[in-house]
Amino acid sequence: MDGAILEEHTEYVVYAIHKILDQYKVSYDARTREGAAVSGSLPKSVILVGHSMGGFVARAAVIHPHLRKSAVETILTLSTPHQSPPVALQPSLGHYFARVNSEWIEGYKVQTTNTGRYVSDPVLSHVVVVSISGAYNDYQVRSKLTSLDNIVPPTHGFMISSTAMKNVWLSMEHQAILWCNQLVVQVSHTLLSLIDSRTGQPFPDTQKRLTVFARMLRSGISHNFDWMMQLPSYKRSINIPVQNTKDVTGSLVHRPVACPANIHWNDGGLDRDLYIQINEVTVLAMDGRRRWLDIQKLGSNGKSHFVLVTNLEPCSGIRLHLWPEKGKSASSLPLNDRVVEVTSKMMRIPSGPAPRQLEPGSQTEQAPPSAVFWLGPEDMHGFRFLTISVAPRPTISGRPPPAASMAVGQFFNPVEGNQELSPWFMLQSTYSQKDLLLEETHPLAVKLSFAISLGLLPVTLSLKTVGCGIRNSGLPEEEAGDLESSRLCKLRCFPPVALAWDNTSGLHIYPNLNSETIVVDSSPAHWSSSQQSEKTIVLLLVDPHCSYKSSISISVSAAASRLLLLYSPKIVGFSIAVVFFALMRQAYSWDLDLRIPSMLTVVESNLTLISHFFPLAILPIFFSLFLSLLMSQPLPPFASFISISLICYIFANGFVAILILISHLVFFVAAVTHIFIKTRWQMWEQNVCFFLIRWLVNRSSSFFSLKVVRVLRANPVLVMALTAMVLASLIHPTFGLLILLFSHFFCCHNALCSSFLTASCRSNGQNNENFECNDEDYKVSERMKFKFDGSFNRTFPSEENLSNSPDSSKSFGDTQLDLFHHRHGLLILHLVATMMFAPSVVAWFQRLALGESLPWLLDSVLCIGVILHGICNSKPEFNSFLLSYTGIPIRNVRLYFIYLIAGYWSYFSALTLAPYRAFYAMGAVGGISFALRMSRRLNGEKKEVTYSSRKHSHRH
Repeated sequence: MDGAILEEHTEYVVYAIHKILDQYKVSYDARTREGAAVSGSLPKSVILVGHSMGGFVARAAVIHPHLRKSAVETILTLSTPHQSPPVALQPSLGHYFARVNSEWIEGYKVQTTNTGRYVSDPVLSHVVVVSISGAYNDYQVRSKLTSLDNIVPPTHGFMISSTAMKNVWLSMEHQAILWCNQLVVQVSHTLLSLIDSRTGQPFPDTQKRLTVFARMLRSGISHNFDWMMQLPSYKRSINIPVQNTKDVTGSLVHRPVACPANIHWNDGGLDRDLYIQINEVTVLAMDGRRRWLDIQKLGSNGKSHFVLVTNLEPCSGIRLHLWPEKGKSASSLPLNDRVVEVTSKMMRIPSGPAPRQLEPGSQTEQAPPSAVFWLGPEDMHGFRFLTISVAPRPTISGRPPPAASMAVGQFFNPVEGNQELSPWFMLQSTYSQKDLLLEETHPLAVKLSFAISLGLLPVTLSLKTVGCGIRNSGLPEEEAGDLESSRLCKLRCFPPVALAWDNTSGLHIYPNLNSETIVVDSSPAHWSSSQQSEKTIVLLLVDPHCSYKSSISISVSAAASRLLLLYSPKIVGFSIAVVFFALMRQAYSWDLDLRIPSMLTVVESNLTLISHFFPLAILPIFFSLFLSLLMSQPLPPFASFISISLICYIFANGFVAILILISHLVFFVAAVTHIFIKTRWQMWEQNVCFFLIRWLVNRSSSFFSLKVVRVLRANPVLVMALTAMVLASLIHPTFGLLILLFSHFFCCHNALCSSFLTASCRSNGQNNENFECNDEDYKVSERMKFKFDGSFNRTFPSEENLSNSPDSSKSFGDTQLDLFHHRHGLLILHLVATMMFAPSVVAWFQRLALGESLPWLLDSVLCIGVILHGICNSKPEFNSFLLSYTGIPIRNVRLYFIYLIAGYWSYFSALTLAPYRAFYAMGAVGGISFALRMSRRLNGEKKEVTYSSRKHSHRH
């Protein structure tokens, strides 16, 4: 996308909002004139629903200065990057995001005077924002980008993943979130629930609207499992609605809302009660009985938590109540007040299709759970009994009966089910599968704590049933084979369920778990990441009657794809830093009177020499951690932050190396082709076609003799610079950068061809005594090349030196090779800068038919700085400047230090996931180079260093 396009869309949305509200007024006035108007107030606000960048445009419209007050009070976004663009490459786009988010942050602050006196409520105090992410299948906008943290306070909005949405439970691709039926239906019902039935208007109260969103979208699982998932307080769901009653002492008691009144059971219709004597309770049929569990007895020895999974419908199929102990103060209250129904704490989870019975008693597999119920010690405090009431089986006629009912509950100690999986254990599973064994009578809820986030290392988790007590069932030994064991275990054990919790993206549920790749949409190891983002909690709900073998393995290819997906902005920023470090090495070699190394050589040395790797790659990371301490910011996960950053730096070096190799191949092919044609040119001189071409050139000499053409030919660099700047300022920055790239390409090509030709003449002259190299034609052709280029003419050796020096061919070839390496480094840097504008120029081409507008000033100014860098540093001798002023001694300004600072700036920009800020460094280097050149000219220092004065101490 492009920043200017987003701004235009924002203005259009503001216009559309005003048009919609005005239409209501026009329609009301028309009905009034006809006498058909009804009483009631006109709508004063609209609800905005935006997808992708449309959601950000909706937020930008809210703070637009022309938007009417309170015209937008509710915003719902789908897969919208709120924090920053997915890959923040264009400077104006990143600046626009930062400006809008800054105004939103200020909009939720109380307005005060300079003395701290209260003036008014926050400007955005009436605005509620809810962000829905597509989770791990959305490869364009990750969940971290859709977060509203530090932009919208938790009292006015929240982010929820589609995998944690009630009645959705699915991860979806970036476009699929628009048409996924489960999500569309749930969002539609949510928007309709925001309307007050009495007034026909959205609820004016902010907390009321936020409560509706939480009730309709959130499942409630994360709130009930927050202690198990280590859920931060600001991430917790809004409590389930409760009714307030008072006990005999007058203290307020909060009780969950009971089942709807239209679903009523007759307690007298229940068969005789069952009293459970063990920690586990199992329901395999809708028998119409009530199970009594003694909390004090069954919950002893640390087993203070109760969990139940079932496929029975809450309220209509199963109900749960808490009963106080007799003789307590609450016993004087009526029975309905003493008994608390907690069925509403049961949470629905997705489940696979239940097996059907062809006839009664023919059930072959246990039904999968569709709901989970959890009670902690604080929930059961003050109560003695827990009852599980099961409805009688409904009458079925004309179709096969449903699958057998299932409910399994257990009092357990959660500590017994904890499994800590260390980083070493996870890394070992990349090359060898690791197994975990769950014996029978294990806890129903098994907690797996992965030390490395599954958003970075996706885990393939498989559960295989290895036993379910069949050897104690009285069957002969030969009948207890694998097939029989599998059949009986499927009949007895319900399919496992995995609940994966991630601090960034929330809840992910994997029903009917057999073998699944567990992945969460987390982005750990960023500078702004919290300590919780490093870990992932997976809660397995497995049948305690059965034993399982759990296999864990990590796919290296899946981990690599996740790394490139999550950290592509960091890799882009590091790539720019790598190029700056390479230019620094080249400029430093020039200042030491050494040969300029190639780009590939210096990029390789960044990784092979510890003296370069530590100050360039490791030191900035430690400095960023030190800055976090100074700014009182939470530190990121130390080990993962350093390791992932270094891996991304290595990836960036590889990307730059590949780019260099491809460019080398292009230059080599172009040079060989050029030389081949040049050597065959004399053979074509006798051809009639050659004389025809020469005649056309002579006839066109009159055109080239014009004064304007002669001026342009005499100043090609100035023409190129003006053309590039005009294109960058009036059309699009990419076109100006392309002109600069063409200039670099022709200069590199000419220098490489010159080096090849001199090497060829020298080699053939040494190996073949009869070989004659036409020095005159060669020198004239080279002079013509450098005259056309207009930048390297000063480095061309004199004809006298060329003809008299025995080593003249060698020194001239080395000169051209140094020129090639220097200009090739600038080409790589500016090629990366051009590639950063690729998304913007694609959007520019797509909107050509809609009208044109000038580029944003920020983009144009920075691109002009890049163009100045390419022009003012076209020669390697401009890597250092000798400047002198009146009263100030001569000062030697070396460009390699400026490159080092620019590289560090780009490195920190990558750590903050804002690679577009590296463009500031490129523009600053260009501005500094231009200022040094102008200062040098103003001080009358026109003498330039030439290659003839340099001494090379190394051998070739």
